[in-house]
Parts: sequence; structure tokens; C-alpha cells
Amino acid sequence: MQRYLLCILCIMVLGFSASAQTTQGGRVIDALTKEPLEGVSVQLINARTGTITGTSGSFSISSDSTPDSLFIFHLGYQAQKLPVTGKEALVKLQPSESQLNQVIVSASREAQLRTDVPVAISSISTQVISDTKPASLEQVLNKVSGVYMVNLGNEQHTMAIRQPIGYKSLFLYLEDGIPIRTTGDFNHNALIEINMAALKTIEVIRGPASSLYGSEAIGGAVNFITQAPTQQPTARLQLETSNRGYRRTDFSASGTAGKLGIRASGYYAVQRNGIISHSDFDKLALTLRTDYRISDKSKLITSATLVDYKTDQTGGLDSTRFYEQEYSSLHTFTYRKVNALRVRSTLEHQWNTQHHTQLTLFFRNNAIGQNPFYAIKNVAGNPMKARGELNKDSFRSYGLVAQHSKSFDFLQARLIGGLSADYSPAAYQAHFIDIDRDETGVYTGYTRTDSLLTDYNVQLLNTAAYAQFEINPTEKLKLVTALRYDRLDYHFDNKLAPGAYTGAPDERNGFKSFSPKLGLTYDFGKGIGGYANYSVGFAPPQITELYRGVQVPSLKPSYYTNYEVGGWLSFAQHRGYLDVSAYQLIGKDEIISVRLPDGAYQNQNAGRTRHYGVEYTLKYAPVESITFRLSGTNACHSFIDFVERGTTYNDNEMATAPRFIGNTELTWKPRLVQGLRLGLEWQHLGRYYMDAANTEKYGGYDLLNARAGYSFRGFEIWLNALNLSDTLYATTVDKNAYGKSYRQGNPRTFHLGIGYRFAAEEK
Repeated sequence: MQRYLLCILCIMVLGFSASAQTTQGGRVIDALTKEPLEGVSVQLINARTGTITGTSGSFSISSDSTPDSLFIFHLGYQAQKLPVTGKEALVKLQPSESQLNQVIVSASREAQLRTDVPVAISSISTQVISDTKPASLEQVLNKVSGVYMVNLGNEQHTMAIRQPIGYKSLFLYLEDGIPIRTTGDFNHNALIEINMAALKTIEVIRGPASSLYGSEAIGGAVNFITQAPTQQPTARLQLETSNRGYRRTDFSASGTAGKLGIRASGYYAVQRNGIISHSDFDKLALTLRTDYRISDKSKLITSATLVDYKTDQTGGLDSTRFYEQEYSSLHTFTYRKVNALRVRSTLEHQWNTQHHTQLTLFFRNNAIGQNPFYAIKNVAGNPMKARGELNKDSFRSYGLVAQHSKSFDFLQARLIGGLSADYSPAAYQAHFIDIDRDETGVYTGYTRTDSLLTDYNVQLLNTAAYAQFEINPTEKLKLVTALRYDRLDYHFDNKLAPGAYTGAPDERNGFKSFSPKLGLTYDFGKGIGGYANYSVGFAPPQITELYRGVQVPSLKPSYYTNYEVGGWLSFAQHRGYLDVSAYQLIGKDEIISVRLPDGAYQNQNAGRTRHYGVEYTLKYAPVESITFRLSGTNACHSFIDFVERGTTYNDNEMATAPRFIGNTELTWKPRLVQGLRLGLEWQHLGRYYMDAANTEKYGGYDLLNARAGYSFRGFEIWLNALNLSDTLYATTVDKNAYGKSYRQGNPRTFHLGIGYRFAAEEK
């Protein structure tokens, strides 16, 4: 009998214990993008039990006690507290507006807090991109302090980050950490090849980033991060039109079934009958991305982007036509055509809490064909004739990037090491054309000839190894040091007889360089911190600089030494923050055109320049519904030692180098009208010299942009009013021996759009 009662008691105790155990499962996703979030911290309050989400964003947590709530926290997101129900939970985390909680990946190719990184880096969030509805990328990039992306029309552009407005290979553009073009074949219009419909965020590193990403990352590196597949099926379609002949259709569809997630996105844009004659364009951009969850520790990400683009190409205006707003074009047939395909596949594996590996294989197939307006030259003595060229620059790339990171048990130390290789056979061909003019000077047509101006192949091989070590000697101090070794090999094969224009004889050239970086961050507490950074960047000669129109290749890389300090301050109970960076960048062996004793010109390493300035971002939300942001930079760009075409410019300011660039924005999202947003933005470009001789200045401009949007049950409608005050302005002005050239900005333009987002029922 006693044994029987004892068994009954044991069964009751076990049953009570089993019934007391609490199990909670679910998934965590981004509230805006609907993509799963990996590595999210999930804790049962009062139970001292926690876990993190896996690659699919899922979690399961158990406790013998009976906690009443979950606490969910993830870097860069607002923490949430939810009741424990025992049923599968779908947790949607909202991105944090606090700069101090901002997560970036471009500084080390892995997610980390902005405040752990001793560089000037900014992130353009999904929310900002969505609210801005940019028709071209400068409409979001120019919100970043220290950045001025120049709109040359129809998504054509050039860049100025810690550099004057120019066209040199001083900026590196990446997609998910992989350069979108090969080293040595830079094109200032490279961002034509970006699919804006596929973007999640954009990260901008200001200053040399060569220690991690290699050459050309001098003024800065811009990393475009694509959206991952959503957890639930979603789809979006939006239509946009403007009063200046712009039309655009965007689409996306995404979802996850089992271990496989798929996202397809793209847009088709056209321009017809704009303010300038001969300025139409068409662009189709498509991206397909798949994320396959091999296991809780492994994930395979594969994406392919295709861009088909063609635009009419016309030059700037002289001062008379610009100020009289006479926008006819002298060109009737010039064009630029871009075909680009990029494919990459990344395998990520988390061996354990201390070891993480990434391996990326990539392929590029790229061609740019042109009938360029800037190559047209009038024939002396015959006003009815001119000369020009048809050219095509193309390359294919086969490459890999392998990176491994190891965390150590002492002083929160971490070591990151990587290898990369990029083999890119490239070709360039240019045909001579005869051009006809009419009596008004308009170029009416052309005839292609059998004469080849240029015809060569180049085998490019870029190999590199890099390492970065991070350590916290104290709780508040973090040290970061990095070193990268690059080797670039060019094998040039000239298919024509060498000459002053056809190019150099067959040649092999190699360049190698070490790029060091040393930095630190210090946390003073209470939302205050600072950093210091020393880094070196280099830019190798481009193919066209090294071989085209050169009889004896003799160029070497240009080097840039960067010193900077900065810091951040959070105030008003984290409703506001201030981020400041001050830098000095010294460039030497810059490649310029030098006049020789016989009157000819040749590219030489003959320049030294100095660039220094202060960049700052102030953001403040006095109440929850109103946000104010000020982004600005004050800088000076000057020559130290510079002789070009026989003229000395020492101590002169560099041409097209504004001393002040500012962007200010006020956003209101009233709580009483959910889904409504109103924004007002001011863009300022300061005055600058038009030429290196500092003979004349352009006064700059001020623009006012207004944006309004309303979202309701999946529908969204918006109206963007750009250049609201209808200001006459030029995005850039140059002065040379032939006169001034103004790239006119658009007059007042209204963009009206409507979109619908379908989302499956969230369970």
C-alpha cells in the first residue's frame, strides 16, 4: 500500500512539473522589409532563460517557471516586450531611429554597431529610401554629410566625397560588398548599373577604405545592400509619372517555402520629351535573389542583376544658352548604352560562437557602347563637317572573396582575414566617323568608316590578402588595425600599330601596394564617444590612362594619406544625436596631363593635393511625430604641387570644389492621421572656382524639395515636388579653353506615384 501511494505521489509531482514547463516559439522579422532576422536575442523575463534566432528568424525557448512575457532585442531595432501565450508568435521589429544603435556591415563585411567602428560611415535606412521615393540615387545619397552626387541627367552622374566634383577613379561602388566593376576600368557613371528597386539600405564610408576593399576607395566607398526574401509571401507594384516626361514602373515579389526564400524585383523607367531636346532614355533593371538555409549554421545567398540601359547623350550649355534657358541640343544621334550582368553566390557558415566564414564567387559581363558628344571635333576650314567616334568598352570578370573571422576569449578580441582574386579580360574598340553639320551648327548625322582609332585587349588580374584585428584593452577603449596587400597585373595587347593615338605597344605592367589602417574608438559613457583613424589608400592607373594615346606606359599608382578624428553625442533622452568627423587627406603622385617640350601632352604622376574639412549630422525629434535632420560639410581642396599643361597651380583651390555642402530635412508623421507623411528638404551647394587658375566662380545654388505620402491598407500614394521654387541652377559648371559648360538642373518637377503592397496573412 505504501509503495502504491508513493508511485501516485511521484506521478503527481512529475505531472505538475510537466504542466509548469513553459515553451514559446515563433519567428522574428523586419517590420518594413518582412525579411527574417538572424541572431535576435529572445529572453523569458524572470526565468533567466534566453536564446537567439536562427537563419530563418525562428526561435524556441522553454522554462520550468511560468514567465508572463518575452523580451526581444536586436542591434539596430527597437526592443519589444510581448506576452507569453504558448502559441507561435510572429514578432515584427521596427528599425531604431537612434544613431547610436545603428548597425552597419561595410566596415568589416560583418554586422556591428556603428559606435564600434573608427571610420566616418553613414547608413541610409530602408525607411528613408521608402519615404524619399528617389527617381535617381542622388536624391537619397545627397542626404549624407560629405557627399555630393552630381546629377548629369537620366541617372548619369559623377561623385564628390572628400574630393572636388570630378571624373577620376577615386570612389568604389559595391553591391553586397562586391565591387560592381573591375579595378582598372572605372566609369564615373557606374551607378547606372544599380537596381534601385532591389535596395534595402545604402552605406557610405567616407575616406580611404582600401585596407578592406582595395584600390579606388579613396574619397569613399558606397555599398548598396539588397533586400533578402521575405518570410511571408509579399508582392508590390507601383507606378510613377512626372510633368517632365518621366515614367516608371516598379515591381517585387517575394516569399519563403521551407528552406528556400526567393525575391524578384525590378523597374522599367523611360524619359520622353524632357526640357532638353535629344534627352530621352530607357532603363530596365532586374534582380533575382535566393536565400537557401542549408542548416541553422549555414546559408547560401545567390543573386543575379541585369541592367539594360540606353540614353540620348548631350553636353552642357554655354553661359548664354544656360541663363536664357534655351535648352535645344546641337546633337541628334549621340548616345550611351550600358548592358550589365552580375551574378554572385555567397556561402556563410557559423562554425560556432567564435568562428564565422564567408565565401563569395562572382561573375560580371559588362559593356558600355557610346557615340559620345565629347569626342566630336569640328573640321578646320569646313563648317559643315566634323569628326567623332563610336566606341565600346567591355569586360568579363571571374572572381572570389573568402573571409574568416575568429573571436577570442580575451579582451573581446577578433581577427578577420581574407583573400580575393578578380580576373577580368577587357577590350576596347573605337571606330572613326564622319559627321555632317547644318548651317546652324547642329550635328545632323554621321557615316561610319573602316578606320579604327583604337583596338586592344587587356588581361587584368587583381589578387589581394587582408587582415583586420580588433581588441578592447579596456571596457571603453577599442583598437582596430588592418593591413591589405594588393597586386594588379595588366597584360596589354594592342591590335593596331602603336602610335600617339592608337596606344602603346604590347606591354606587361604590374602594380603592388600595402594599405594600412589604424583606428580607435572610446566610449565616454552616457551616449558620448569618439574615434581616431589613420589610413592609406591608393588608386592604380586606369587602362585608358596607362595605354590609350600613350606610346610608353610609365605611370604608377597615386597614394592618399588620411588622418581623421570624430565623435558622437546622444542627447535629450536619445531623441537627438550629433555625429562629427574632421579629416585631412593628402594625395601624391596624382595622374595629370603634362605638356612636353615638343608641345605634346602626356599623362604623368606629377601632382600633390590637400583636402581637409569637417562633416556633421544633427538629428533631433522634439516629439515622436516630428524629425529634424541637418547634414553638412565644410571643406577646402587645394593644390600643393601641381603643374598642368605648362601652368603652375600651387596653393590654388581645385576646380569645382565647393567649400560648403548642406542638406536639411524636416519630416512630420502626425499621430492623428496614421500613414501620412510630410517632408520638406533644403539642398545647398556652395560657390566654387570653375577652373584650376581660380579666375571665376560659380555661385552655387539652393533647392527646396517637398514630399508627401499616404499609406492605407497596402495602398500608397505620394507626390514629390522637386525644385519647388523653380530655381535656375547647374549641377556642375566647368571652364576650359573653349569656354564654360553648364550642366543644367531640372526646373520645378512633380512626381506622382501610386503603389500597392500585397502581403499574405501573417500567422
